[in-house]
Amino acid sequence: MSAAAPPPPSAVDPVAEVAHALGPPRDDARLARRERLEVLVHSKSFIAGAIIVGFFVLCAVFGRLVVLQDPFAGSPINGLESPGANYWFGTDRLGRDVFSRVIVGSRDIMIIAPAATLLGTVLGTALGLVTGYFRGAVDDILSRIIETVLALPVVLVAVMALVSLGPSNLTIIFVVGFVFAPVIARTVRAAVLSERELEYVS
Repeated sequence: MSAAAPPPPSAVDPVAEVAHALGPPRDDARLARRERLEVLVHSKSFIAGAIIVGFFVLCAVFGRLVVLQDPFAGSPINGLESPGANYWFGTDRLGRDVFSRVIVGSRDIMIIAPAATLLGTVLGTALGLVTGYFRGAVDDILSRIIETVLALPVVLVAVMALVSLGPSNLTIIFVVGFVFAPVIARTVRAAVLSERELEYVS
């Protein structure tokens, strides 16, 4: 018996062709994600970083329950003690346990870092979009302000802000976000300048 002849091109189901065309890319994307995950799992640096981050997350949540000493109680007699059984990281000049202060202070870091990053990203993206799209006087004025902020030493700006506004988590968030927003603004502005002339923008 002779083999059945393949159907003519007009008889091929277009839906089946689309489904067949969309199938492999999805499988390839799933396979690529699985391969990347396997690479991360077998990466020693990733595992070490995940352990460190997980440690500080646990400290931020349960820090008060695992500290060895009162992080705010100091004794000048025990100042600048070297690390040992009683003080794992030693003590500072006021005799406060450094290890307990690191654990308790991790909660503030877990709040300050994401909030400052979000503020800097939102502010910098907004400035970059405005300066890159409108150009002209708006671009000139905002670009000069951005360059002025970039010219200031970061440490000096932080110290001046803390002295004038007072040391607090909110102050640190605003200072870090304000200092790093110009860097993001310049990056976004460069991207906008390359895209604003394309047809889809018009």
